[in-house]
Amino acid sequence: MKLPSPDGKQRVTDCDPHCPWQRGTCENTNGLLRQYLPKGTDLSVYGQNELDGIAGSMNNRPRATHNWLSPLQVFARTLAGSHQASASTQ
Repeated sequence: MKLPSPDGKQRVTDCDPHCPWQRGTCENTNGLLRQYLPKGTDLSVYGQNELDGIAGSMNNRPRATHNWLSPLQVFARTLAGSHQASASTQ
């Protein structure tokens, strides 16, 4: 399903239900998560520290979609870039 953007210049694409190939990065991340927590796992048996450890491992794992940087590295670079941009406008 394609929706017009508010400014009319770009199209926003929403994934169709039951079409996982349209959500590649999301499906890949789910697969990586399943290495730690198989589908149907009862999360109530895990403590917050264990779940935080899994999140930390996922956030530090390099991804092809990020040119082999980890999500944490991409986030840090984005923050650094936005800080530099705001400093240059002052």
